[in-house]
Amino acid sequence: MANYYFRSYGSGFGGFSLFTPVIKALLISNIVVFIAQYLFLGLLTIGGVSVQRLLIAYFALQPLESGSFFPWQLLSYQFMHGGLLHLFFNMLALWIFGLELESLWGSRRFLVFYLLAGVGAGLTQLLVSSLLPGYGGPTVGASGAIQGVMIAFGFMFPDRPILMFPIFFPIPAKIFVFMWIGIDLIAGLMGNDSVAHFAHLGGALTGYILLRFGDQIGVFDFFSRLRKMLSDSRRIFGKQRKIYDIREVSTHSNTQSRIVSTWFRARVSHDGSRVITQEEIDAILDKIAKTGYSSLSEEEKRILMEASKKL
Repeated sequence: MANYYFRSYGSGFGGFSLFTPVIKALLISNIVVFIAQYLFLGLLTIGGVSVQRLLIAYFALQPLESGSFFPWQLLSYQFMHGGLLHLFFNMLALWIFGLELESLWGSRRFLVFYLLAGVGAGLTQLLVSSLLPGYGGPTVGASGAIQGVMIAFGFMFPDRPILMFPIFFPIPAKIFVFMWIGIDLIAGLMGNDSVAHFAHLGGALTGYILLRFGDQIGVFDFFSRLRKMLSDSRRIFGKQRKIYDIREVSTHSNTQSRIVSTWFRARVSHDGSRVITQEEIDAILDKIAKTGYSSLSEEEKRILMEASKKL
């Protein structure tokens, strides 16, 4: 039997493309919510009250002291935006910084990371609005989650050149990300606009914590176990291909057991396919980190895609 493990920084699916599965789903869902909120629901009323106002009241993130906070708002507020430019720049940043992370991490891990960064941003906003009366109103937007994605990109690809408005010359990703965070911190301390800058900082901090300690505290394992429980329950009602968790790696005829790093876990089926060695995958991913996916040869792309299909 052919065994391998894939250094994808987590388990998942997907592959390299212009729009990876979760990025595509997030772009579509945010755009659909925006269109529904401003073009359709804004024209409807219930009992003389605009449906759009009801949407804000129940699904935007409301301050704790308002009496209108509901737990689901920590997720729902991430899919609402305050205007077209707000939506456009958030989705552009999500695509720029999230595409390669999802391709390397896998879609499931990226989605969990993204949503939890947004939740961390929302919790930060609730805390700050409680400590600073008058600071917070209803909060909407994916900016906090995207700040978490940006901080992860800065650590994963620190020397990748970034060219993004309003900066018109390329700078390393690590400098760009920390400069952006610094701007948010200064603007938040000045407090002279309606932007939830501390929520952005909370998203960045949550992203760093997940990147640095997420596996150690079992965040991603929890969701993997939950998914496995659901998968096991579905297996009762129908046959399903058996999937094995790799905790050890066996190579060729010699079984050399070693613990797989929590960052390098994968799920594969034992189907007797070609062995893809760890050295091959490591070399390809290191090349991506240095020079980007477009620098790969056709053979390297084929190997990487073959490996990703096993996840």
